[in-house]
Amino acid sequence: KLPTMKMLLLLTALLSAALLARAAPPTCYSRVLSLSKEITESFKELQTSKTVDSCVGTLPRLYLDIHNYCVLAKLRDFVAYPGCDRVAEVNELKEKARSLYTILISYCRRDLVFLTDDCNALEIPISPPIEDS
Repeated sequence: KLPTMKMLLLLTALLSAALLARAAPPTCYSRVLSLSKEITESFKELQTSKTVDSCVGTLPRLYLDIHNYCVLAKLRDFVAYPGCDRVAEVNELKEKARSLYTILISYCRRDLVFLTDDCNALEIPISPPIEDS
């Protein structure tokens, strides 16, 4: 009877831990990381879209690395860029960039650690490694 009780307690503990892990609110870091990836992907899609205005090609590059201190300047420059105000997708992207900037300088200011301040690294994104299959 004792091994059954131990097994039941272990199972209960594992299920509780799994439920708590899913219910945990996002951390500041995880929110910033996911929003920066979302913005970078949206920018890539915008750049490759055939239906968007030609002014999109003139926008500053928007590759974001939240571990690079220069990301703050990159976001400021992108939001302040005067071109493409008539394109709804660009305005949406600027709003997301403004939100990320606000989160970085206000809410997460003490939680983040910048590992570099290499502004050139934000101009030429590093391609992810190709996985062998």
